[in-house]
Amino acid sequence: MEHLLAAVDLGSNSFRLSIGRVVQQDGGAQIYQIDRLKETVRLAAGLDASKRLSDEAIDRAIAVLERFGERLRSFHPNRVRAVATNTFRVARNTPEFLPRASQALGFPIEVIAGREEARLIFSGVAHSLPPSPAKRLVVDIGGGSTEVIIGKGFEPVLMSSLYMGCVSYSRQFFPGGNVDAHSMRTAELAARREIEVIAKEYGKMGWKEAFGSSGTAKALYAILTEGGLSTKGITRAGMDKLKDKIIRAGRVIPSELPGIKLERADVLPGGLAIMSAVFDELGISHMNTGDGALRLGVLYDLLGRDDHHDKRDESVRQFMKRYHVDAAQAARVRSTALTLFDKLMPEGERREELRHALGWAADLHEIGLSIAHNTYHKHTAYVLENADMPGFSRDDQSLLALLTLGHQGKLGKIQPMVKDRTQWLAILCLRLAVLLLRRREDLPELPLSVSVRGDSIVVRVDPGWRVGHPLTDFTLQNEEAEWRKIGYSFELINRA
Repeated sequence: MEHLLAAVDLGSNSFRLSIGRVVQQDGGAQIYQIDRLKETVRLAAGLDASKRLSDEAIDRAIAVLERFGERLRSFHPNRVRAVATNTFRVARNTPEFLPRASQALGFPIEVIAGREEARLIFSGVAHSLPPSPAKRLVVDIGGGSTEVIIGKGFEPVLMSSLYMGCVSYSRQFFPGGNVDAHSMRTAELAARREIEVIAKEYGKMGWKEAFGSSGTAKALYAILTEGGLSTKGITRAGMDKLKDKIIRAGRVIPSELPGIKLERADVLPGGLAIMSAVFDELGISHMNTGDGALRLGVLYDLLGRDDHHDKRDESVRQFMKRYHVDAAQAARVRSTALTLFDKLMPEGERREELRHALGWAADLHEIGLSIAHNTYHKHTAYVLENADMPGFSRDDQSLLALLTLGHQGKLGKIQPMVKDRTQWLAILCLRLAVLLLRRREDLPELPLSVSVRGDSIVVRVDPGWRVGHPLTDFTLQNEEAEWRKIGYSFELINRA
């Protein structure tokens, strides 16, 4: 049995598309990459002083995404995952640009946090290397950020995302491509200041092997080995020789550097300065490269979701344990909310995505209780919006925060954040589930049914149950006012 998966990596320097063929084997599934596309976009170079992407940079990105979209036209949405990294994270006009970008690609684009990027990078590199029980250090210098990870097997143990990249540093310290000893030294010192924050913790953890992934590491490896500057991959001595050569020339001259690709020349000085600083601060003697990177990690993450081993489920379980969630109550609320949702929400691609989010929100809606009981739903929402949650994109976390913020209290406060009617339906289901289960006891059967037509909500409740549960009935009646404030009618009637 085999099928195809596709990963789109929207980096600060390059956009990449990888298509992998999944083959089921006795030892598990294996992904063989059968097609790759890469285009240099230099998105980070389009950021102005106010952190807004220029129209020219956006147009370049849209053109590439349209070409990628053509290649992916026959793919089912569940078989494609597109992730965007640092420049999308920092650009102030990303919310304006992202819908247009998603439309050009034909698939939703997730802006992922730095630590999530680090997790996926390590997974990609680990899957491309021979198995080893030893700890491995992976360094990925991208266009706008640098990820540093220590892990074992396929699992990262220590992850950091640092705000420095080959594009941003080349622009900042080597304007016009001019390189001298002072600018190189200044760039290295700036990078060392970023790395020294994590150096002690990484040194204490330790590792046996070091690997570089993505463009900068591969470029340095090729230049150093093909140019005779190193015989052991990337080394401190080799990089020193390369720096001296570039400084003497005053800039990167591709014809004098065997192994360099022309599109890498403009950003090599920044990447070289960062890698030198990484070696100095972390005490690395030599480094090899790994073929896998973010895009391969995304493919394996997709494969996990497809095989019902979703990393997000694991993250939810960890959060429930960390915040001492009452698992029995979470299960009650989840079951009730999903039962209501399944009867309200029509079939469709977005239904399954929103259903997953509702289930996770039900599991996690009480994590704020570990902080304070008063307005605990606000604490819950804050944690879910801002915490590192492996497997979740920023949009995923924002949706969880929205659902949990809306599960009790006033609806008006969340109205500006709700994107469409389907999200209101999910919030309605979660509110009713929490309300019905306030006594934290199992419900043999649901005492009510819900129907929604347009802006009209009708809740039919067993009259005998209402008599026996006056507090819950009173709370249900109060829902009418809340929903009316946001433009819905809410009618509570007896079920025949």
